[in-house]
Parts: sequence; C-alpha cells; structure tokens
Amino acid sequence: MATNTPTVTKRIGGNRLRIAWYALLVVLLGIGAYGGYLRVTEGLRSTNLTSTVPWGAWVAFYIYFVGLSAGAFLVSTLSNVFDVEGMHEIEREALFVAIVSMIVALTFVMVDLGRMGRLWHPFAWRQPLSVLSWEVHAYVLYVGVLMGELYFSMRRDLVARSEEDDGLRGRIAGLLTLGRTDTSDEALEADRTWLKRLGIVGIPLAIVFVHGGTGNLFAVAAARSYWFSALFPVIFITSAVVSGMALIALLYVLRAWLGGRTLETPLLERMAALLAGFIVLDASLKVLEAFVGLYSLHPGHVESWLTIMTGEMWWSFWLVMVGMGWVAPVVLLSRRDWRRRPAFVAAAGASVVLGVIGTRFNIVVPAQIEPTLYGLPTGYYVPSMPEWILSAGIVAFGVLVYTIGTELLPLVPRGEAHD
Repeated sequence: MATNTPTVTKRIGGNRLRIAWYALLVVLLGIGAYGGYLRVTEGLRSTNLTSTVPWGAWVAFYIYFVGLSAGAFLVSTLSNVFDVEGMHEIEREALFVAIVSMIVALTFVMVDLGRMGRLWHPFAWRQPLSVLSWEVHAYVLYVGVLMGELYFSMRRDLVARSEEDDGLRGRIAGLLTLGRTDTSDEALEADRTWLKRLGIVGIPLAIVFVHGGTGNLFAVAAARSYWFSALFPVIFITSAVVSGMALIALLYVLRAWLGGRTLETPLLERMAALLAGFIVLDASLKVLEAFVGLYSLHPGHVESWLTIMTGEMWWSFWLVMVGMGWVAPVVLLSRRDWRRRPAFVAAAGASVVLGVIGTRFNIVVPAQIEPTLYGLPTGYYVPSMPEWILSAGIVAFGVLVYTIGTELLPLVPRGEAHD
C-alpha cells in the first residue's frame, strides 16, 4: 500500500528565470502578432488552405485545445464529483487549465473563419438542425460552468487572501469573492455542494456537447468516409481525458520544481496510473477504428489509413502519435517505482501532450487529402509560415494567461504550498 510520504522537490525557480520566461512569451506574442497582421491584411491567402483542404493547422489546434479543456475538466470531477482520495489538491489547477484551453481553442476557431467579423452570427441566427450551432452555444455554457466551479472551489482562499494581503493579489482576491466573505462551515459546505452540482452538470456537457460534440462535427460529414463513424466522437473523448490528465500531471510536477511545492507521492502515483490506463484505452479504441476501416475495404477508409500510416503523414502517425503519445509514456509508467518519480511522470506527461498533437493532425488532414469522388484531384497540405507563427502566438497567449493566473489566483489550496 502506498504511504503518505511526501516528495519534497528543490526549488529551481527564481527571479531571473521568471523574467526570462515572461520575455520568451513576449517574444512569441510579438511573432504571433505579425502572423495575425498577415491574417487580417491578406485573409486566408496567407495560408496553404485550399478548396480541397479547407481545414488545416488551426482546426487541428482547435480540437487539440478543446480536448485539453474537456480532459482537464473531467480530471477535476474525480475530486469534486467522485471524491477520489487526494485529487482535491489538483482540482483548481485542472479547472483553470480547462478555462484557458477553451479560450485558446476558440481563438483558433476565430482566426480560421474566412470572415472573422461574423463570429457572433450563430447567436443572432440560430440553426437548430446544425451541429455547429449547438456546439457554439454549448461552449458558452461550458465556460460558464467552469468559471462557476473554479469560483466555488477557491472562494474560501480568496476571502483569506483578501484579508491578509494588502497588495494587488489581495485586491484582486477581494473582487473575485463577489462580496461573499462568509467562511463559516455552513457557507463552505454550500460552496462544495454547488461545486458538485456544477460538476455533475458539466460531465454530460463536456462529453456529449464539448469534445464529443466536436467529434460530431467530423462524424456527421458523410462525404468524408474516414470521419463518418459513430466511434469518432468516443475516440475524441478518450483522447481528451488522456491529454487532460497528462497536462495536469506535468503541471503538478513543474510547479513543484519551480515553486517549491511539496509533491504527494500517493497522488503522483495515482495520476500516473490513471494516465497509463487512459492511454491503453485510447490506443485500443484507435486500433479498433483502424481495424474496422481497413477490414471494410471501403476505398475512403483504406486510402485515408494508408495515407496516415505509409503516406506523407507516416511520421506524424508512427513517431508523434504512436511513439510519443502511446509507447514512450506507457514505458515510462510501466513500473510502480517509476510512477512515483516526478521526473518520469513529467516526461510521460510531456510526451503525451506533444503526441496528441499528432493525433489531431492525423484526424484533420488525411481525410481531406483523399478526393471525395473518383477523378477529383488529390489534395496536399502543409501549414504555411504565417499559420505556424500565428499558432505559436496564440499558444503563447494561453500560456501567458495561465502563468499570470498561477501568480494571482490561489490555485493551490491553502496548506498545500511549501516555501
């Protein structure tokens, strides 16, 4: 049985590292701003998107970050809904990551639109038979649920910080309490009750509408046989949980290394075991999808899978998706003593977070390369430089929001920090 012995990590952060980190993010934001300028002034001509391949890197990153958000949220429900022992410590981190990831995801959606100024149209002209229309409204409700959960989770610590800190953090904390400063047992119990209620509401919202619904955007496209599968939304959900758990485990270790936090070994081992199990489940479903597609001998399925495994996308499949997303993390987490080592868990988490990017590109691009009708030209797509640099800027923006949030918000429950 695992003991409750904490693992104390050595602080490697410092003012110089902090300045260097913010400087790096500012540089990336500047580079991304130039990509944004090209996107605004040249439109989609700055991209390599065509009428044959209308969805590219920005759509791949969109579904990637929606998956991170849904996965991080579902990780938080292990604490506030299912009361899994020890998971309360990462509950707020997971909720905040889910919020930031959705902001980044929707930013990618905005820049991918041919007419970005029409972003508000789905709210003005609703289409009840449109899956995309349902998705847009679900995203708004989902973000509201996340913000409500985060508020109820950290309200007690916001009140304490507002009373103890006279600086900027204290003033921000005071504003975020929304005037509710009661920290009696009854008030705190009410907070946990509402937190659980929102978590229960958020579970079907995240599964059916947010990431499962994002999978539906692809699965209902009958013209693309590779996407046209009832299994597609399910795979979106499992890969979301994998990426969300991997990111939270990675951040848990990194924040300990950089901020001197005490790592609880049982919690670290529990997250590592869950991550390994989720990876095996995700890989198994992907194997089933490939088997059914290839066994059917349907030209659309077979040609798409051959493109993924042996065509120009082979490296993304074998090296990034399979190698980094499945094999490497499973090996790193295969032994119990390795699952108790922060470096191994962090390496596995980082490998999965990067590997799932390959999964997203393998979903979006190959199905569009193969022609929908015999005789039509075969597509080709490689992201242009403006696409890459704007993507880097959007990701840097999300990382900056997360970094500022970790400095201003009590994301670590009081009593958990170690100075």
